[in-house]
Amino acid sequence: MPRTLPGWFVALLVLAAAPALAGPREKAQVRTLVLSEHPDDAAHRLYVAGQIVTVLRFEQPCDPLKTRLLGWEGRFEPLVVEGKRVVIEPLRALAADESVSLLVTLADGTELSFLLRPPEEEWSRADQQVDVFKDRESYAALVSVLARTLKAKNALEEENARLREEETSADHALAALLVSGAEAQTPFRLIKSWEAVEAGSKLSLKLYSGKGKAAVSIAVRNQSEDRPWRTVRAKLSSLKNQEPRTVAVRSEHALLTAGQSGTFAFVVDRSAFLDAKGHLETLVLEIYRYDDLRQGYVVLDPRLVRE
Repeated sequence: MPRTLPGWFVALLVLAAAPALAGPREKAQVRTLVLSEHPDDAAHRLYVAGQIVTVLRFEQPCDPLKTRLLGWEGRFEPLVVEGKRVVIEPLRALAADESVSLLVTLADGTELSFLLRPPEEEWSRADQQVDVFKDRESYAALVSVLARTLKAKNALEEENARLREEETSADHALAALLVSGAEAQTPFRLIKSWEAVEAGSKLSLKLYSGKGKAAVSIAVRNQSEDRPWRTVRAKLSSLKNQEPRTVAVRSEHALLTAGQSGTFAFVVDRSAFLDAKGHLETLVLEIYRYDDLRQGYVVLDPRLVRE
């Protein structure tokens, strides 16, 4: 029988596809495409999404009279060809088996072929800006490639640092126990459990109170016949001023294929509930999908963390 907190306690999960503060329209997705790195490609792939602008940037101006979509013009806003830039905007998303050819002609007469496709995976992002270079030996190409390499290096270093921290973190160890179903081996006691259903998935949620810690687990069953279910990140912050706080996260699977089930667990230390003056305050745990839409959120009262 789950125990309950007094009447003043409220735990709330809202399932909603609400846009994140920094969603795909706000986060610049810049990709470098060096044509000499792919000499055998007849057409270079670009990944586009409905009602999202993709900008191609070239090293020299483009010929607006000879730059065109080869068919399918009614599915796109009219191409904008201005100087060294070509702007593409699909009116709606392309189906998985659809592709559209784009021919770009540069001022010197060079013709470049591109194939417009939807993102290869559901959680992948569309291209928002693609910097196109004919030869990687040009100065601009070298700068762009260097920036791309440094970005990948920094991301790898951050991921390695995160993994090292998780290996020694007590909170991550507790989250791993919750994910494995071994909650009896943790100091948590179950406060509340409830279920929710959204399009394509069923969720079973549990809220825990512990000595100096609180926790949430979410068991998900992907009921979709063809779409994977993936949660990319969790964000813990103050409900009062959105100041970010630390949360330990463990997941049973990186993504859930059609019909698959899995559990995600989140552990919050008491220190995360303290404001700058050392006062306990209410937190909100937000869960975001692969496309930066908010899957839902849970409000955590500080009295969940027992002394």
